[in-house]
Amino acid sequence: MSQAPNGRVHTIFHDTRDLTPFREGYVRTSVRGLADGVNDVLSGVLSGRDHARLSVVGNVPRLKMLSSKTAKAMHDAVFSSTEPDGLLAFGRMNPGWAGLCHVMAGLLAYKHGGFLRASELLQRGLTTRIDDDASQFSATYLGQVVTKVEVAERIEVPVLFSEESVFLALAHCLREMGMTESALEAVVGLPPSLPSALARCTAAYSLERHRDVVLWTEGLLNTDDLSAALLLIRARSQRARGDFESAQLALKEVLRRRKTNLALKNDALTDRALLALDQGRRTLTPRSKRPAPPAELETLEVIRKDAEMRRLWENDFRQLGGE
Repeated sequence: MSQAPNGRVHTIFHDTRDLTPFREGYVRTSVRGLADGVNDVLSGVLSGRDHARLSVVGNVPRLKMLSSKTAKAMHDAVFSSTEPDGLLAFGRMNPGWAGLCHVMAGLLAYKHGGFLRASELLQRGLTTRIDDDASQFSATYLGQVVTKVEVAERIEVPVLFSEESVFLALAHCLREMGMTESALEAVVGLPPSLPSALARCTAAYSLERHRDVVLWTEGLLNTDDLSAALLLIRARSQRARGDFESAQLALKEVLRRRKTNLALKNDALTDRALLALDQGRRTLTPRSKRPAPPAELETLEVIRKDAEMRRLWENDFRQLGGE
């Protein structure tokens, strides 16, 4: 949970904005990943765009009449580049646009899977001040740029160009590089939303900050696949804390909604089995709890072992004495 300006406490997954930069998230599987890759290539061919360029929702926005030469050159660099170098070259020639160029180059590198370079470019872009012309260009033309960001294991969300798209992409890069603390810091200041909550709790779970994960996800219900994935993280943190009953309730909520993604349901069933093993039970039904052995039986077993060891020792002693 986090503190609201009016003093009330709200959860980190409840987004109160009417319009958000997030499109519908989905669970990536090997089959779906292959299908998405083919779909990107086909859509790129049909639309006349190279799938290696930055993705956009709909068509590339047209330049306004009487646009400056700098804006025209930046437009071409953003929507035509297949590598970050073109954007970086433009930024060197136009220092007032360098910060924006580094951010867009970082998102392009992120799309290609270059996490180290993407993190360096994004961080440099975020710390470089841009001039008013670059800011106006960003507001006018970049709203349709969309980045598929992995906010948790196998969970991807298309995010329109915004504060969220940049920081969520940066957080994923840092997680891939093993810099989990920095990844958590990158998303902790984002507005509340399910994608940012997933990225935040994923990093916190890796850092074994299970208490924070449980507090941040208090009251969460399974309303879509993103919330189901977040409930799985909550259940695993509760299991790590030894709160088996609450973990079971969280997994039950994952399985409650019929249209929950099959991969998430399978994960929930696997976690239920592990939860049963942790409790020494074959199932999670009340009658399956394995009773502890009576103390007198344990004592009797120890006495039997001691008597057997003494008999073997006496037998060996007689053999050594020639009896």
